[in-house]
Amino acid sequence: MHTSDGPFSSVSRNLSQLRNSPVSWICFGLVMGIHTLVESRGGPECVSWWFENFGLSREGCLSGKVWQILTYGFLHGSWLHAGINGLFVLLIGSRVAYIAGGVLMMRVIPAGIIGGGLCHLWLGSNILVGLSGGCVALLLLLTTLSPQSKMFPLPISGKSLGQGILLAELVLALIDPALDLPGLSEVGRKLVESGMGSWFLMGHACHFGGGLVGWMMGRWLLRPRVTLERLRRERARREAG
Repeated sequence: MHTSDGPFSSVSRNLSQLRNSPVSWICFGLVMGIHTLVESRGGPECVSWWFENFGLSREGCLSGKVWQILTYGFLHGSWLHAGINGLFVLLIGSRVAYIAGGVLMMRVIPAGIIGGGLCHLWLGSNILVGLSGGCVALLLLLTTLSPQSKMFPLPISGKSLGQGILLAELVLALIDPALDLPGLSEVGRKLVESGMGSWFLMGHACHFGGGLVGWMMGRWLLRPRVTLERLRRERARREAG
């Protein structure tokens, strides 16, 4: 994220934030370390029971595996999947930690995972794995706290980007052919017939749920605070009335 600074100034600042964000590096190391362990056992296919027990599914949660609502976030289906989410945490997480502190970052990630998981249980169908819910929560928290900033390379404000992401993920979740919603799923089927079936391999419901959590946390942080000076002004206004 950057405002009116030049590109090199922005890069230098972001690198400095990245170096000084141990929480982001710890989360990155956890994601990559767990996936390294999965690959060392032969990959997801060879440890499918890990995904059945720690990935998120409606059947698993109904059978009592309630821990899945959190553990699914730290399993990934491939190096690419783990790498994208890990880098996202590094780049966006370090910015959030710089603005609001590492403690808040450590709160928003699990909150986003849980929020994304709950939304997936409501709208999703397949077993879900990946940190995407926490990642999108970080992004929406950032765009909410910095609504006028620009997200390079897109020439739009953080507020517009955040709102656009939430709307797009909700629409994509609702038109998923697997939901079989009248009218909406027909749109999804037409997209599949047009060769865009890969769009529905992603957890859009999870992205929406995680993003909604990040937005709500941002709005809560920006809420008007009650101060002694504010109370005095309100009292003076009442007395004058």
